[in-house]
Amino acid sequence: MGRPRLPYPRRRDLSLRRARPGDGAAAHAVFFAAVHGGTAAAYGPEERAAWAPSATPAPGWEERLLACTTILAEERGRVIGFMALAGDGHVDLAYVAPDRMGRGVGAALHGAIVEAARAAGLDLLTTEASLIARPFFARHGWRQTARQSVIRNGVALTNFRMELVL
Repeated sequence: MGRPRLPYPRRRDLSLRRARPGDGAAAHAVFFAAVHGGTAAAYGPEERAAWAPSATPAPGWEERLLACTTILAEERGRVIGFMALAGDGHVDLAYVAPDRMGRGVGAALHGAIVEAARAAGLDLLTTEASLIARPFFARHGWRQTARQSVIRNGVALTNFRMELVL
């Protein structure tokens, strides 16, 4: 996949690209900040600590990103968000830095992931959206199929199975 087009809002300071070797630490920093800062209104400290227990990436983190179609959003060379699409159509990871939420970063990443899914011939996307991410996905046409409780490091977290028919 070449450089994805910026689907919606066009911002000169925002660029999208595929993840490549060496991007793991920057993407993990966004993940950690998004969980501990961006979800604080919906999840308690114990839940956030179970979800993202360390500021250091776990072994295999970068490999997980590279095994998917992972799109990074950058602003002036800084990774500020990413989404990862598995080959089966599951959006495995979707995170935006808390200080960049609500500024079109997620929408641009979503558009690029949908474009990549269509190019791969997928007709259905699935995800497990957090309490914070569920409204975002719903605004982009996703349908909730179930509310569920998942166990992360011994702690139950509420999330929502969702799907998008392409």
